[in-house]
Amino acid sequence: MSLCAEVAIFKVTKHNIPEVMRVSLLIFQEINRHGQLISSYDILQSTAREDEVCWQLTWTSEEAVKQAAELWHDLPSREALEALVGEKLYYGHFTSMLKGLTDSSDTLMKL
Repeated sequence: MSLCAEVAIFKVTKHNIPEVMRVSLLIFQEINRHGQLISSYDILQSTAREDEVCWQLTWTSEEAVKQAAELWHDLPSREALEALVGEKLYYGHFTSMLKGLTDSSDTLMKL
């Protein structure tokens, strides 16, 4: 199974950013209590707009994303996060276009 990446960008007032980070980490833990669904994560802040926060998650599979979506409304920290986030600017999932390609220069030249 291939990994699935998620990018979610939120608008958050500056004074709420520390709490959004804390609650985000709780949510990642709550999701992974149902199995190792998220293999890695980061919480990023925009270099252009300090009120934009981004989740960058790596899911173990597309199926893991679906499983987490089913769990979302039952997560204990979900409501706290949604109360802190002013606006959801972007949300999307991506899979690798390079899956199965080798790191050889021949393969890269064909691209």
